[in-house]
Amino acid sequence: MDLLTFILLVLILCVVLFLVYYFFHGAKGEISLSSPVESRVDEYLDRRFQSIVDEWELVSGARLRRFKEERTQDLAQDEARIAELKQFESGMRTTLSSLEARLDTLEKELAGGAAKK
Repeated sequence: MDLLTFILLVLILCVVLFLVYYFFHGAKGEISLSSPVESRVDEYLDRRFQSIVDEWELVSGARLRRFKEERTQDLAQDEARIAELKQFESGMRTTLSSLEARLDTLEKELAGGAAKK
């Protein structure tokens, strides 16, 4: 192994170590490996928003906890409603495709009947 190969190998190793350090350094939350940049941005915004709230004292801690408790239930109900609507949508799509197939059949029968006359 000559000097150039050794330097190149060390350089590649440093780049890999830097990338690993970049993705996992200071990670408080979960970082998605499928979209690491977006999850890092989300984590940064969460930390920044919390520091702004703390710095400006926009809301007291007790009031913030009460707000989260109240809204968490509403969000859970909204998510359940969304799931129901998605089921309804998939059922309606199935029904609609069935109706379209029936309509195509009727149109073909009418076109065939008009051609015979």
